[in-house]
Parts: sequence; C-alpha cells; structure tokens
Amino acid sequence: MSIKERFQPLLAQRETDHLYRRRPLVFSAQQPLMQINGIECINFSSNDYLGLANHPQIKQALIQGLQSQDSLSYGSGAAHLVTGHHLNHHLLEDELADWLGVERTLLFSTGYMANLAVQQTLMQASDTILADKLNHASLIDGAKLSDAEFKRYPHLDMLALERRLQQAQAKNSQAMIVTDGVFSMDGDMAPLNTLQKLAQKYQAWLFVDDAHGIGTLGNYGKGCFEHFGLEPDENTIIVGTLGKAFGTSGAFVAGSQVMVEALIQFGRPYIYTTAMPQLNALAIREALKLVQNGQASRETLQRNIRHFKEGALNLGLELWPSDTAIQPILLGKSETAMKWSEALKQAGFWVTAIRPPTVPKNHARLRVTLSASHTAEQIDQLLQALSIVKNS
Repeated sequence: MSIKERFQPLLAQRETDHLYRRRPLVFSAQQPLMQINGIECINFSSNDYLGLANHPQIKQALIQGLQSQDSLSYGSGAAHLVTGHHLNHHLLEDELADWLGVERTLLFSTGYMANLAVQQTLMQASDTILADKLNHASLIDGAKLSDAEFKRYPHLDMLALERRLQQAQAKNSQAMIVTDGVFSMDGDMAPLNTLQKLAQKYQAWLFVDDAHGIGTLGNYGKGCFEHFGLEPDENTIIVGTLGKAFGTSGAFVAGSQVMVEALIQFGRPYIYTTAMPQLNALAIREALKLVQNGQASRETLQRNIRHFKEGALNLGLELWPSDTAIQPILLGKSETAMKWSEALKQAGFWVTAIRPPTVPKNHARLRVTLSASHTAEQIDQLLQALSIVKNS
C-alpha cells in the first residue's frame, strides 16, 4: 500500500467531517490588527496575552545586542551539553529561577519538548501518572512515552483524583499528579490549593503546565501558584512557555536542583537537541523585565476579559466558565463552528474554530483569546459581529 492509498481516504473524510486543518498565512507583525490570508482583520486568536510579541523594547534589545556583543551569534551551534549553552541561556535560567523563587530552571526549545521530558525522565515503570482528562496533548504524549502507568481522572474531579491516589499508595506506587494550570481550550483553572494538599497528603509529585498562566496571573505574573497564593514545594514541577505572554518562543522547567539535574543527565528531549538561539534567550531576558513590571498590562487584560464576557453573555452566547484570557464560545457541531469562524473572517475578525480531536466530540467552539493590546472598541466591534452572525 502506498502512502497516498493509506491517507487520501482519511484526508477526504476529515474534509467531509469539517475537521480539516489549514495553516493561515500571516503577512504582518503579531498584533491585534493583522493581515492573515490576505484579509485585513482584528486578531482574536493569538496567545500574545500581554502584547509583547511586537514590543519595541524587545526589538531594541536585539538590535543593541547584535551591535555590541561580538559573542552573540544567531545559532547556538549545538546542544546545551556540547557547545550550545551560551551566557544568555545561563543568565536567563538564573533570572527565571530568582523570579519564581525556585532553586533552578532549565530551558527547552518548546513547551511540547519540556512536557515530554518531565514525565519520560522522572517517572519509572512502577510509578503512576494521574492526569486531568482535558490536559494538553503534549502532557498526554509525555505520559504515554513514560514507562509509568497512565490514568486519567475526570476534568477537575478532585474526589476521583483522591481515589486514584489512594489506589497508587496502596500499591506503594510513586504518583505524579499532572495538570494544566489554565486549560488551553477551556480557559478554566486547575484548583491548585486542593491539588497541592492532595499531593502532600499522599506524597505525590505535582506537575503543572502553566503555559497560559505564566505572565498573565498573579501580581508579578508568576502564574497560577501566585494567583492562588501558593509556594511550590520541593516535589513541584512547573513548566512555563515563552511563546505566549512572553511574546517570544521556547519554554522552561522550574523546580528543585535535583529535579533539574535529573533532566540534564537523563532527559532525552533535553540532551539530544540543539539549544535555542542566543538571540531568543536575549529577547526572553528583556521580555522577563516587561512581564515583571507588567501589572498595568495585566490589569488591562482583566478589564478586557470582563468587558468581553459581559457583552457575550448579554448576547446570549454560551461561554465556558473561564475568567482567563481564553474565552470559548460553545457551538457544538464542527460545521457550525466553521461557519461562524468564516463569517467573522469576512467581517474582519480572526477567531479560530476549535474542533475534535482537540476538544471532545460535539464540543466544537470558537476560541476567543484576549490581549492587553486589544482596545475596548475592538472588543465591541467583535461583539457586534458575533451578534450579527448569531442572528443570521
């Protein structure tokens, strides 16, 4: 059988089911007003929550770095453990650790790689991974690549999680609780207060992917732990991504000295890949300053979230219960989500339709993401367009 014979029918079926994915082509900088697929539009699909992706201060830091640092090549040249660990990588890891109040952080080229590395490296055959049903795909894949037993509990169901913790404890199996901090397709938050108490009660490790919380939540943007007034303990592992609120790219794992050293020594996704470019590390260091001093931007983001939610509910739209920048409008059928998304594009708004398998069957939606860079007028314009689409 040829590749075409195997996959052509599957591709055709995906088209029939309104599940076919296509890459939009962007012709402008990442910002609210963009040109995508030749359409001039207001973008409500970006994860650039603080509006840093096109921030002039980050651009200037890169220009100055290139002009003043002869040691600043673009490519890192190798993996971190060969010759790819440059000064800006090292300084960035230290600055992130100081900011978060942890012993160490470790850089990865993507959040996906970080999530693969943590579970694959730390969990062994006699261990148990207990994961929220709606965790990000990278967390699911990381669990599958581990030798540990992989069990999922219903979304945010702490009673079900505790039962599974009791079962693991009865088997003398080391458990790791794995959860998103902010769930990427729903926008709701994991109950970290309860999760931390359960982890400590049953001597479990707690692994939180805080991709959508880092930068946006807490007084200093430290994410979900700061939002809930918690401190990570020595058995807590946090992943933060840098391509969302930081406006750059890459990720880090934060936690104890021993945990980070274990990833360096045994983590295949860390050992066997080229380090991120030095220039990206330099850009992240500048973005970190903006995040640390970004309370005004976080307050603007929260106002924008409240503004959109109030308007959407007044229109009778079905929103998922989310207080974060991710505001899903539930529509059910994939065909409906695609029609709404296309109608909004024609009206000048880029709002992505999210369909299975990214979300469960009959849970297709529009995923509206808000930024501190959006104006109240732009949000009102989107609400007006949504009203027209809903009533058409």
